[in-house]
Amino acid sequence: MTAPPPQSAPITLPTSQGAGEWQPSVVGLDLSLTSTGIAGADWSRACRPGKRRSHERLDWLCGYIAIAVKDADLVVVEGAAYAQGGQAGHHELAGLWWLVTQLLWRQHIPYAVANPHHRTIYATGRANPAQHHPRAQRSKVAKGMVRAAAVERYGIDCDGPGRYDQADAVILAAMGLDWLGYPTVPVPDTHRRALEAVVWPERKPIAAN
Repeated sequence: MTAPPPQSAPITLPTSQGAGEWQPSVVGLDLSLTSTGIAGADWSRACRPGKRRSHERLDWLCGYIAIAVKDADLVVVEGAAYAQGGQAGHHELAGLWWLVTQLLWRQHIPYAVANPHHRTIYATGRANPAQHHPRAQRSKVAKGMVRAAAVERYGIDCDGPGRYDQADAVILAAMGLDWLGYPTVPVPDTHRRALEAVVWPERKPIAAN
């Protein structure tokens, strides 16, 4: 389960007459205190605050993210994984999540909330794709499978220390584009079923100019 999100601004869509001229800008955010993944339709990067800690780290991350999302039509944010609630930094990470969604809300940028299972299903077709591997290896194997989808299906290089975070953000952005009706590549229904469980903003059509 994810925390109830603050109410997202509705996303305004063109009518069918103008849809062919509208190219949405969707950003995926995989929030992390040490390596936040940020991605769009054809790019990704890892936002790494280095030795910054506490308020300085949160302020730096929010400033970086604010620049990355300023022109977005839709942002897809990964929600909390409560099974990992006991991890170190959980309290601060929750604070980052609320600061970022507050930033989006204040800027009237529509956003969706997808939990880690939604993202993994969309990438691999299964919530636990590495369940047949030894328990100690499952998390790393699953991360590698999501990264493989980002690289092989979407053609976006996810390299370096933040490669898994970048890949997660790539999948989140792809989910948003698919939901809007602009998928960059065909995705099987076994994967697309993940879209049904995401908390999406309201959609409001407008007349084409």
